[in-house]
Amino acid sequence: MHSTLTVHQRKRIPAAFALITAATLALTSCGSGNPEAAAGGAQPAGKSDKIPTTDVVKGVKKDKAAAELLPADVRASGTLTVGSSIGGTPPGAFYLPDGRTAAGQDIDFTDAVARVLGLKLKREAASFEAILPALGSGKYDVGTGNFGVTDERRRTIDFVTYINDGQGFAVRKDSDLKKVTDLSRLCGLNVATGAGTTFEATLEENKRLCTDAGKKPYSVKTYADQSAIWSSLQQGRSDVVMSTINGLRYAVAHQDGLKFLNEFHRLDVGFAFKKGTKLAPAFRAAVNKLIADGTYDRILKKWGTSASAIKTSQISPPEIKD
Repeated sequence: MHSTLTVHQRKRIPAAFALITAATLALTSCGSGNPEAAAGGAQPAGKSDKIPTTDVVKGVKKDKAAAELLPADVRASGTLTVGSSIGGTPPGAFYLPDGRTAAGQDIDFTDAVARVLGLKLKREAASFEAILPALGSGKYDVGTGNFGVTDERRRTIDFVTYINDGQGFAVRKDSDLKKVTDLSRLCGLNVATGAGTTFEATLEENKRLCTDAGKKPYSVKTYADQSAIWSSLQQGRSDVVMSTINGLRYAVAHQDGLKFLNEFHRLDVGFAFKKGTKLAPAFRAAVNKLIADGTYDRILKKWGTSASAIKTSQISPPEIKD
């Protein structure tokens, strides 16, 4: 139904992305990966592949009022352990070409909040699907990974919101697929997405829409590695990618032969904590402080995600229904 990109197009991968991809693959066996922060891929000549590295949080100062909201034991220790899903590509959390330095929107937000609260972070890379369960066991104090706030997750996890992102679709430019207003538009197609994400859950739950309409169900192809998602689309093994709105927009802007199709469903995104955490009020105050002093806008501008700005941070708000 759809033709694949030419060999010439698929080979046009700049050195910067190649290095990031190599780092991602090397870390996969250690449990790294960031399915909900999907982005990146082959970038054509003429499109910018420069990774933004401006330090937009170095000037952030401790805010006494926000820090006093921390539990006494955290104030005494001065540290927090963060489980971070790292190993994707911009604007999500990824590694710079040195293979060691973490960067991305989630990294900047976490570092900025830590500065406001006067805390030092012990950041541990973990697989996306492993972070939320590990919060309950106490392995991590907070988790980051572009976690969407859903009613299902709120049953066992507390969130402090810092951006609004959500679900969307991208296809090859030669695709006949138009705007996806409901998932029945995907019937008969191969849909690529990240393993263990809200996207996978949404797709699996709605396959019946096709059978109910007497149509062939779509096939869900899941990948833990983000480069594999985009390779499957570029090489014709998948017809469409479902992922984060911000990740898709960034990826399409930096890859040849692809187009962003449309937004499908918006979701608030937040820092994740075990249920009943006492850290949430301090984190909310810190995010609101960053919004007030302009640091928040600078982080979004750096990663090209200003359309995801929120007006105020909330603790575990109800899932956005649209």
